[in-house]
Amino acid sequence: MDVELASQQAEAHVTADGPFLNLTGRNTARAGIEGALRLAGRVLVESDGAVAPAGTRLRVADARNITILLAMATSYRGFGNTDGDPVALAEAAVRRAARKGYDKLREDAIAAHRELFRRVSLDLGQTPAAGLPTDERIAADDLRADPALAKLYFDYGRYLLITSSRPGSQPANLQGIWNAENEPPWQSKYTVNINTQMNYWPAETTALPECTEPLIRMVRELAITGESTARSMYGARGWVCHHNTDLWRATAPIDGAQWGMWPTGGAWLCTHLWDHYDYSRDRDYLAGIYSVMRGAALFFIDTLQTDPETGYLVTNPSISPENRHPEGAAICAGPSMDQQILRDLLEQTAKAAEILQIDAGFAAELRDVRSRLAPDRIGSQGQLQEWRQDWDGNALEPDHRHVSHLYGLFPSSQINPDTTPALAMAARRSLELRGDESTGWATAWRINLRARLREGDRAHDVLGFLLGPGRTYPNMFDAHPPFQIDGNFGGTRAIAEMLMQSREDQILFLPALPSSWRNGSVTGLRARGGCRVDLHWRDGLIAQAVLNADAEGRWQVGRPARLLEVSLAKGQSFRFSEADLPAAR
Repeated sequence: MDVELASQQAEAHVTADGPFLNLTGRNTARAGIEGALRLAGRVLVESDGAVAPAGTRLRVADARNITILLAMATSYRGFGNTDGDPVALAEAAVRRAARKGYDKLREDAIAAHRELFRRVSLDLGQTPAAGLPTDERIAADDLRADPALAKLYFDYGRYLLITSSRPGSQPANLQGIWNAENEPPWQSKYTVNINTQMNYWPAETTALPECTEPLIRMVRELAITGESTARSMYGARGWVCHHNTDLWRATAPIDGAQWGMWPTGGAWLCTHLWDHYDYSRDRDYLAGIYSVMRGAALFFIDTLQTDPETGYLVTNPSISPENRHPEGAAICAGPSMDQQILRDLLEQTAKAAEILQIDAGFAAELRDVRSRLAPDRIGSQGQLQEWRQDWDGNALEPDHRHVSHLYGLFPSSQINPDTTPALAMAARRSLELRGDESTGWATAWRINLRARLREGDRAHDVLGFLLGPGRTYPNMFDAHPPFQIDGNFGGTRAIAEMLMQSREDQILFLPALPSSWRNGSVTGLRARGGCRVDLHWRDGLIAQAVLNADAEGRWQVGRPARLLEVSLAKGQSFRFSEADLPAAR
């Protein structure tokens, strides 16, 4: 048996030395800029047979057992530092692994996976279809006949996040970590007008908060590079990030105005910083990220413009991500998504200041600015308007993949059937006009939106499309197409969203339960306020729900319009069933 180590990088060089293979090289130039990264790989072959160099390979003979240890490294140490020693890093990693040995490496990997994965368990029932190979189940395109396929997809999405976003790693990018190309789609970067955010939609709810560490660290770094962009492009304080970033934490517009002239990417990312606090209520963490949120808000304090027709504050210039309006361009003032994101950013930053008991004057200023943001509008088709003008009916792509103006419905909770019924109906009308079947990730977003509208059977129908052969590859990777991992993560969150929703301190159970899932259970989901949830249901009714408080709090829990008031100290639990809920109000 021969063992070979190779690279498609043009300057890669391989040598064999005893039981080791060593690869060194550097990345290639792009756009006229020389590659800055040096790379190294180290392979150690352990065997009960003979291992010897054979040119640039290792030849193994007379062996019954072979263990191959591989480590790769680059000189990247941060967005401003490429001075690392990849050869030393790769060598040290291989030697650490060799000291542990295969059995211990395997044991540690299983334990690390189980510690996260086994926090949540989902059961949606099982039919004979569950015994078929996965590719055949996807090809069958019949989710109603195979409810366990949705459970498998949910589990797979959590697995993908566990393995592609670990503390100390880079955040999961458009392909997670599963990029096999030197010229990957969209350069395997971070598109922060939906795709990066969607990657982390399941993290908090499905009990994987540790997996957000790389994202949070990236946002901290963007606040550094984005400060320069805010100052040089806008003459503004604070920081800004447009629609795309990368390993080097770029924050300026790229790709042309239709895609890049969108200043709200950093603001949206900051809502994930708040979510990490809101699901844990960790005050020390909040104190550590407050300055990042404050800087994002400060940028808009300096750059919002007054609409001369209405007097409201709007972003200008901006776009509704990647969509063109009927005036033949994308550039506009005050697209609905911007106003919705800023309502969240300003309120969350003001709340953070109150919790930390700091910056009272700034918090008051944020709330004043928030009150003057342009409100959502309902257009002539009964739809939620995407732009300030009623352009939706004449838009150039009426079935556009982005549903940016529905951010307020999901992932935000500004719009919901209880407190803003007219806007919720308008959002439903927008979905009808846009259509539910789109690219993989866009379909996943639509399922979450249907769940927030409490349309369980419709959400299930769209989930069936997502899990069918048109949008899921045989290995369960999401098909944009091509492969793009955000659809997997968006679909995972959607399944959770159909079963449990939390906004502020309200927890709704079975808000969008489809008729195909009449019986089932889910344990270990997390709700806002620092609370874990176990749920069992029979015949579409709550058989037993359990709240486990990881922080002291008060919640309203139950079904829509049938809510119990619950107060728990940290460590306390509360159980109830459908019969315990009050009559609908």
